[in-house]
Amino acid sequence: MEYRRMGKTGLQLSVLSFGSWVSFHKQIDDSIADELMGVAYDNGINFFDNAEVYALGQSERMMGRILKKKNWERSSYVISSKAFWGWKGKENKPNQSGLSRKHLTEACHEALERLQVDYLDLYFCHRPDKNVPIEEVVWTMHHLIQQGKILYWGTSEWSGVEIMEAHRVAQQYGLIGPVVEQPQYNLFERNKIENEFLMIFRTVGMGTTIWSPMASGLLSGKYNDGIPEGSRFALSGFDWLKDKWIKDGYLDKVRKLADLAAELGISLPELSIAWCIRNPDVTTAILGATKKEQLVQNLKAADALVKLTPEIVLRIEEIVQTKPVQPEY
Repeated sequence: MEYRRMGKTGLQLSVLSFGSWVSFHKQIDDSIADELMGVAYDNGINFFDNAEVYALGQSERMMGRILKKKNWERSSYVISSKAFWGWKGKENKPNQSGLSRKHLTEACHEALERLQVDYLDLYFCHRPDKNVPIEEVVWTMHHLIQQGKILYWGTSEWSGVEIMEAHRVAQQYGLIGPVVEQPQYNLFERNKIENEFLMIFRTVGMGTTIWSPMASGLLSGKYNDGIPEGSRFALSGFDWLKDKWIKDGYLDKVRKLADLAAELGISLPELSIAWCIRNPDVTTAILGATKKEQLVQNLKAADALVKLTPEIVLRIEEIVQTKPVQPEY
């Protein structure tokens, strides 16, 4: 497994990582989670991603139970949580969501308890909060680092302007700024990584922990002939994903990509994930899985990188036609 440094830090993440969104508690139980995390770890994955809102806290509890059972050396893996939405859903009361100092601090304590760890390696602001001064956010994260509760902090789905504003505040007050962003990035969602964030990569530096490298499973090809029972598009509460991705134009492109993958002797998931991690600005791509066979196949994406020659990448571009127009410098 290849490892990459996370932006301008000393932390190294495996180029492929494992996440729990949707699957933990909603699709799989402890025994399957135990098996999947074991397969991931044994194959070199060292980063496990989570968030307070995933399954309303139950995802972190499940991962915490598995980590305690595995008893891996704490220094051998990296674990994250994210705060913004809270874990009580519609029952959230004031101050139980957002990026206030109160919620960020209490959410951190709750995540540590659920995950059964002493500190978080990465702690993300899951979304920007327009109602909280950025100074409050940066100071809070700085204090949590000083207290040893988190090691690094980052953002998720923030704009480039918002990220740089956090760096401005950090520089002004001599604080520790964000070092990682968790954006969506795949063959159909490319603008932030390939356009908006370019100057951030070139200046202050930033690591990226990519979510949805397969467009929520669309790029696996499993939706080409309908929505399988038990898939995430079939789950209650995920209609927004189905509405975003199940479109004739996308499905036609996915079918053509599947033909190209077959020509190369690899699976469509391997092609899609390999395309994502070939970008040097991608630190790690987060994989999700509900079956061992699925995870094992997706892990082969690291080996499929050699198949993506400049000629093949050009053919992929001709199929998807999603390449952003980059600014001229």
